Amino acid sequence: MVEFLPFFIVLLVSLFFSELFFRFHFPWVITLLIGGIIIGPNGINLFETNSTIEFLSQIGLVFLMFLAGLETNLFKHGQDSKFKKVVPVAVINSIIPFMVGFCFIYFLGYGFLASTLIGIIFISSSLAIIIPSLDSNKIITKPIGQTIIATAVILDIASLIALSVFIQFIEPTTSLPLPIFYALLFIFLLFLRFSMPKVIWFFKNEAKREEKDVFQQELRSVFVLLIGTVILFELIGLHPIIAGFFTGLVLSDSITSSILKAKIRAVGYGIFVPAFFISVGAKTDLNIFVENKDILWFSFMLVTVSIVVKFAAGYLGARYLKMNKNDSKIFASSLIPQLSTTLAVATIGMELKILSLEIFSSVIMISIITVLVSPLLIKIYVKKSEKKNLESVKI
Repeated sequence: MVEFLPFFIVLLVSLFFSELFFRFHFPWVITLLIGGIIIGPNGINLFETNSTIEFLSQIGLVFLMFLAGLETNLFKHGQDSKFKKVVPVAVINSIIPFMVGFCFIYFLGYGFLASTLIGIIFISSSLAIIIPSLDSNKIITKPIGQTIIATAVILDIASLIALSVFIQFIEPTTSLPLPIFYALLFIFLLFLRFSMPKVIWFFKNEAKREEKDVFQQELRSVFVLLIGTVILFELIGLHPIIAGFFTGLVLSDSITSSILKAKIRAVGYGIFVPAFFISVGAKTDLNIFVENKDILWFSFMLVTVSIVVKFAAGYLGARYLKMNKNDSKIFASSLIPQLSTTLAVATIGMELKILSLEIFSSVIMISIITVLVSPLLIKIYVKKSEKKNLESVKI
């Protein structure tokens, strides 16, 4: 019975805090992080992670990256030209944030590994925040919206590939030479790209033979493929979260049913993903900011540097694409938020004992603040753009 209590608390907190903060229009993920911080050992000490929650949290992290890959839809018809167009922009928005993040941490004396990991974190973006923000401002279907999404997709993929290489260098999980390892990984991805859709198609047809898919054959086939692929990739030495993302990526154009996607999200966001975010929140110690003003100052600087460099790199990239100044600001604001991939990388950094508690807690603050700042900036610049368009029409 003791094992059930933390799980019940996770479900209760995800339900209660989501409802509470939705009323204040806070992003769902932020409510879970704040909920975890409040009930965790460094808050009111109502909740502490145990082996059950850690297991659910790991599944939640894999599920989160799987859903991120699924929403990427890299193989959608007509996407090639979009991605080719934004590759130079993505390069700008990878190199500049990485170098600034690396140098900032390194010159503060945190060491090469921690500096590299922060650089990788600075590369990442957050489609989970970008897409709703663009949609709510009615620019998601416009050229600028599609350009933003394509750029964010490349940035997330780049950050995860960089993380994969980083892990192999500092803590090799395979005895294979890296060129052979990545060649083998590429072959596996090609195999999965063409074989997985056939498996899903088989179970989909089996389900159609019944009047109702009472036992959710198609849904369970996706879960089996996800966990099976993660295990397969682990055997060759790939980290589970990267395996989860790649699995979602190769299935992105096979899972087209909105009903099936809704079921996958319901299971993922209903049970497993909240366990991950609440667990991350519970591990975060905000008391260190109160007890040590130097750490508070460090956190403030890290958040500020993250926002400024992401905005500046995004603005430069947009100007490279010949966007006007206001559209460039919309583009730049859209690339500021850092959430799922950032938290995943930070969690791995803690597991590998590369990131200290103060850096980890500061990264959590980056996620919380950038997720709040970005939609606000997008809204401001979209309104400015609409106002200018109205004035030009009147003239």
